Amino acid sequence: MSISDLSIKKPVLAGVFSLLIVILGIIGWKQLGIREFPLTEPPVITVITFYPGASPDVIASKLTRPMEESIAESSGIRTISSESREQVSVISIEFNREIDIEDALNDVRDKVSKSRKQLPSDVDPPIVQKASSPDNLVAFLEVESDTKNIKEVSHLASTTIKDRMQSIPGINNVAIVGEHKYAMRLRFEPAKLAAYQLTPADIRQALLRENIDLPAGRIEGNNSELSIRTMGRLTSVKDFEEMLIKQVDNTIIRLKDIGSAELGEENERTAIINETGNLNRIGVGVAIQIQRGANAIEVVDEFYRRLDQLRKEVPSEYRLIVGFDYTRSVRESIKEVEETLFIAFGLVVLIIFLFLRDWRSTIIPVLAIPVSILSGFFIMYIAGFTINILTLLGLVLAIGLVVDDAIVVLENIYKKIEEGMSPIQAAFKGTREIYFAVISTTITLAAVFLPIIFMGGISGQLFKEFAIVVSGSVLVSAFVALTLTPMLSAYFLKKKEKPSWFYRVTEPFFVSLNNGYAIY
Repeated sequence: MSISDLSIKKPVLAGVFSLLIVILGIIGWKQLGIREFPLTEPPVITVITFYPGASPDVIASKLTRPMEESIAESSGIRTISSESREQVSVISIEFNREIDIEDALNDVRDKVSKSRKQLPSDVDPPIVQKASSPDNLVAFLEVESDTKNIKEVSHLASTTIKDRMQSIPGINNVAIVGEHKYAMRLRFEPAKLAAYQLTPADIRQALLRENIDLPAGRIEGNNSELSIRTMGRLTSVKDFEEMLIKQVDNTIIRLKDIGSAELGEENERTAIINETGNLNRIGVGVAIQIQRGANAIEVVDEFYRRLDQLRKEVPSEYRLIVGFDYTRSVRESIKEVEETLFIAFGLVVLIIFLFLRDWRSTIIPVLAIPVSILSGFFIMYIAGFTINILTLLGLVLAIGLVVDDAIVVLENIYKKIEEGMSPIQAAFKGTREIYFAVISTTITLAAVFLPIIFMGGISGQLFKEFAIVVSGSVLVSAFVALTLTPMLSAYFLKKKEKPSWFYRVTEPFFVSLNNGYAIY
């Protein structure tokens, strides 16, 4: 017994098959990310190391070169590139596309830890992270104020705003651009340093010695125990200026004797300036970056919802302005393709009705379209794809292909009904006659697109999703044509004793068309 015979005998089972495909398609659709184009960028890991005060030459010789030699031992590396700038070393490692980025991240971390002994003792710990593609930047928020200084603006952005945005599902990183952290800046007069025979290294050693918290033991009693803590942290300008630098005999040299301390910012060289060039509007930027494959539309929608809440909560002196929303172009592109999808569906329904000229006969193949198209979303979900222009274009193309098998099956069944058979008998006989023909034509059609999967390079990455979506939808359409279509034809079609008005008006045209085709 074929699956078509089983569907006709058990119509509920055929309906459940199609309903299951629809449910799985909707689940896949809800879980899919949205991008403008498919993911094509290879896995890239970056290693960033800061060495305050070091020149580019020192960065290259002391940091970049030892870490590069150690990282090169990792497997699956395609290229390694590095950049040594003042105070910072940046190493980018690109892996082969088949390498899992989490495994690559752990491997690079191990290699960097291995090279740690070769680095200077006072260097900051290296930061190993997944590189953010430019496509992953989805929104940019400007935080400005006319009355607050830049340190206060930066503090608001790096605490309240960043903490609120960081918890959005799908967020990879919230970067503060032009951040000005609070920092105590120590300024010295060279003449006084020379007079006391001091160097900046002496100041550094004094900071390490004086600005520290140390455990000081505990006090034990009969019924209690108290921990003792030495409060050695310097927290105010006065504390730093009273800091002991050096003692020569009975002479104590403090910081205030050779310079001064002031509460400033760690970074004084960058800031966000608005487009009008009004320097009085001080601000910093908040860059929103999403995870690889995350749904950019949902992330940005949630970003706007939380931004509205923040505007109600933060003081009125601060302005939160959306500088860029990079999903606008994605929304417009996806919207255009979605419109094309609905237009294609409408045209297919119209053409089917014009040729079949019966609403019952039209509904049956039309039902096969949403079932097959929704299956494409589930195929995209299990394959790890996203909703993008190319996958939607594949669905647009599939609309005209998935309906072919259903029309062929329907036409052969209706022909048997016109010859005098009952709808159920016609469904059995009509489907059996073209059962293998439907399967062979479907496999042939899918075979046209499947070889695209084996294309290499960026082109292969782009059109792989397109080919799988089209091929998968076409294969599912054959299953629907051999289960749902025969069942509906058996219980829904009826032989009309008297044709409709539209049928009688258009029949001469189709008769002449058939006669003309027979002549040639």
